[in-house]
Amino acid sequence: MSRSVLFDTETTGLDPLLGDRVIEIAALELENELPTGRQFHVLLDPERDIPEEASRIHGLTSADVAGKPRFAAVAAALLAFLDEDPLIAHNAPFDFGFLNAEFARIGMPSLDPARMIDTLALAKARFPGMPNSLDALCRRFSIDLSARTRHNALLDCRLLAEVYVELSGGRQRGLELAAESATPLVAYTHDGARVPRPIVPGAAELAAHAAFVARLKDPLWPAGPAG
Repeated sequence: MSRSVLFDTETTGLDPLLGDRVIEIAALELENELPTGRQFHVLLDPERDIPEEASRIHGLTSADVAGKPRFAAVAAALLAFLDEDPLIAHNAPFDFGFLNAEFARIGMPSLDPARMIDTLALAKARFPGMPNSLDALCRRFSIDLSARTRHNALLDCRLLAEVYVELSGGRQRGLELAAESATPLVAYTHDGARVPRPIVPGAAELAAHAAFVARLKDPLWPAGPAG
């Protein structure tokens, strides 16, 4: 079995070098790219205030983390859960940067960047010039976003797990929904080869693509719909 860990953080701001800290960590265990049900989740005392602009994004306030453990108290348990496996995150350099800053504060080694799998980079490679935020990818893959009124590390991990399956082949959603759909989301040939499921962009995505192509010098493909 191939194990990996998908994770997300919420923070007091955007730059750990300016004193911003981690206030929430969530991680899900994957086996062969599918969630096993094992998870790690903790709220943290950042040892500083949480600015209002950050609270508007993730909904966490200083009152929510009052009395919660500090990072040093959970670092060993976090490392045990992460183990030595690949680490998956959306905009992974951001999350790696914050965790490594927290480890540095307590004199522990940084996470190896070779373990990093960045789903944002994967999405940009697959959908160049299109919106590739977690919300945009969920809409593109018809993943239910109704519970996501604000950023939340654990919910974001669960959504990203579904997105990651789609980015890496769509097996889970195809298996779950094939019986519910008259048109299967994933098709296979008689010898078991997977036939890629086409992604049909919406009007906003086509407009974003056209804007991207318009910025290119002598593009090889047209900015508008193919005629």
